[in-house]
Amino acid sequence: MIIPFYQVDAFTDQLFSGNPAAISPLDYWLSDEQLQNIAAENNLSETAFIRKRDHLYEIRWFTPNSEVELCGHATLAAAHVLFKHLQTKGDHLIFESAYSGLLEVTRDNEMLTLNFPIDHIEPALPPDHLFEGLGKRAQEVWKGKTDYLLFYPSQEDIEEIMPDFGILKKIDARGIMITAPGYDCDFVSRFFAPRVAVNEDPVTGSAHTTLVPFWAHRMNKLNFDARQLSARGGNLKCKLMGDRVLISGQAITYLTGSINLSFSKSE
Repeated sequence: MIIPFYQVDAFTDQLFSGNPAAISPLDYWLSDEQLQNIAAENNLSETAFIRKRDHLYEIRWFTPNSEVELCGHATLAAAHVLFKHLQTKGDHLIFESAYSGLLEVTRDNEMLTLNFPIDHIEPALPPDHLFEGLGKRAQEVWKGKTDYLLFYPSQEDIEEIMPDFGILKKIDARGIMITAPGYDCDFVSRFFAPRVAVNEDPVTGSAHTTLVPFWAHRMNKLNFDARQLSARGGNLKCKLMGDRVLISGQAITYLTGSINLSFSKSE
């Protein structure tokens, strides 16, 4: 059995930056175990599987050790594959996800824009060992559906943090995002998710469903230029629209190929 494989750098127009994702279009759904094994073998922060159904595409996202409810950069990468490699007509795509509902992607020349639901956050007490794992105490702690958000006063704070991933892995959350005002952009962030086998994610689209409402309230504005300060780095343009967030960026293909599976179609 041969499955198409694309590796795409998302939220960048330059190879070797942004966030790499693996994308595999399927004719039918494999078992959960098979999907997870493929993602583990790919060993990227996310592998997205897509399947066409009528006018939309079903989508699922896997880290090397678990399925997740939402992933921005792999959805952006999936749209890039559909537009650039599979010659999907038009400039609008609809993805259907099991946990996050319908997700739209539009194309404007080389820019792709995700339309995602916002995350609702509340002030939270820091869980045990959170600040120990980060090595620096935050001014504020918030909690969304799956992640913690920590506010720091300066970009230097974000740059200087050296996480202990062994400690952070014990925190009961998908991920921990840290954020501060940016020097050359509205805000900067980093995202740590060792609990789902992603120590530091290069560019996390889904985190901006939390970050954008947070900064919109704090800065009293709706449009943002954001940068994720990972080693690879990535730039995002974001806009708050009621209970939705528009997250825009580019993508570039690094690798095309195929996955050769020896097992037969599941019943």
